[in-house]
Amino acid sequence: MKKIGLIFKEVSENRIKNTLKKSDAVFIVKYSGVSSPDLCSLRQILKVTNSSLFVVKNSVARRALKDSGLETLVKNIEGPCGLIFIKDEPVAASRVLFNFTKEHDKLKLEGGSLKNKIIAKADIEIMSKLPSKEVLRAQLVCTLNSPISGLAITLNQVLAKFVICLDQIKQKKTS
Repeated sequence: MKKIGLIFKEVSENRIKNTLKKSDAVFIVKYSGVSSPDLCSLRQILKVTNSSLFVVKNSVARRALKDSGLETLVKNIEGPCGLIFIKDEPVAASRVLFNFTKEHDKLKLEGGSLKNKIIAKADIEIMSKLPSKEVLRAQLVCTLNSPISGLAITLNQVLAKFVICLDQIKQKKTS
């Protein structure tokens, strides 16, 4: 019969592997010195962005990352670390993390993976400054709509000038 510690490690490792398959991105954070209530509030904030913080033993996290093909992230796992799994929008989660690190300087972002591409802390910071997906879509629609609107306004101006010209001719003939 297996010891309960081994069973817990296996379950945790399988959970990490399964969550990695479902996630668009994963970030590694060091939380040494961050209080438990602060970590709970971070979890609550992340939940809004469809993300989650998972704290596990480093050896389990290293094994799961290696088995998932993210060997280069293993070097970032030292000391008390947590994995942040992001399912939908990495930009919103990175914005939440950077806002949280401004208030809690003990939380350190180490790096991560975005769609199986390794990214550094600087990349995550740049991503946090991007507009949200909805704003980008609205900007794209406005950009695509701009030439059509310009053409419609121009054609309308031509017609308006033609009508004004006809009106002036009419006024000249009547006077």
